Amino acid sequence: MRRRVAVVTDSSACLPPQLAATSGVAVVQLQLQVGDRFDEEAWVAPEDLIKAMQAGRAVSTSPPDPGAFFWTYQDAAAQGVDAVVSLHISEKMSQTCEVARQAAAQASVPVHVVDTSAISMSLGYAALAAAQAAGAGWDVRQVIAAAQRRYSTGTELIYVDTLEYLRKGGRIGAAQALLGTALSMKPLLTIKNGQVAPSGRALGTDRAIKKLVDAAVKRAGNDQVDVAVQHYGPDERAVTLLDTLKARIPRARNFVLTQASSAVFAHLGPGALGVTVSPV
Repeated sequence: MRRRVAVVTDSSACLPPQLAATSGVAVVQLQLQVGDRFDEEAWVAPEDLIKAMQAGRAVSTSPPDPGAFFWTYQDAAAQGVDAVVSLHISEKMSQTCEVARQAAAQASVPVHVVDTSAISMSLGYAALAAAQAAGAGWDVRQVIAAAQRRYSTGTELIYVDTLEYLRKGGRIGAAQALLGTALSMKPLLTIKNGQVAPSGRALGTDRAIKKLVDAAVKRAGNDQVDVAVQHYGPDERAVTLLDTLKARIPRARNFVLTQASSAVFAHLGPGALGVTVSPV
């Protein structure tokens, strides 16, 4: 069946590259500046970014280059699709949607840019749902609806060692209410209305991660869900976290362990972990 719609997302979706490729999702890279180096985030090695952040070097993020979007849309047009659905990180966190719209205005095929108000695998699962609908030959409205159902119900649960990186990057949102707490108190965050928001706190890392698991289990409930664990760089805790979630959420359809986007990690800081619960 001819694919009538192409699906594009950005690298903040944290999709494993092979999964994106086999699902037919084109991923446009956000950009990262580490010291004097400026590049697409995929080309920055995790160990280099972690060392830079631990050393206190300047790190910042930027939306993809407009040209990257334009040529991705043109590649889709060359494949004969009728339209492109371009799903992206919340506009309250990034100017990615605006850059995508600029490129869409120049594309030779209609491009529907969607602000999902999401990030990480809540966005990733939405892109996968859209690609599945597109692969079934659905039209553009149906593809957008399939994505919306996933990104509007997905839940992000985030553990960070400190809020300092979110504060420095200007992405702290409502979580600023947690600033000034004792260092031993570890914050737990979520995404609400397209922004970082507090979801709790716990004394010490172990208790915080246990609380993260409890929140994921509660969110899953009796629904059929997909679950993803996001980490950055080598982190044995991520594997343990995934195994715990598998035991606690036995009705989940799929589990994914994936490396977080460098552009996302740059605002969360070393030691951050994320869990996505996405109803199917």
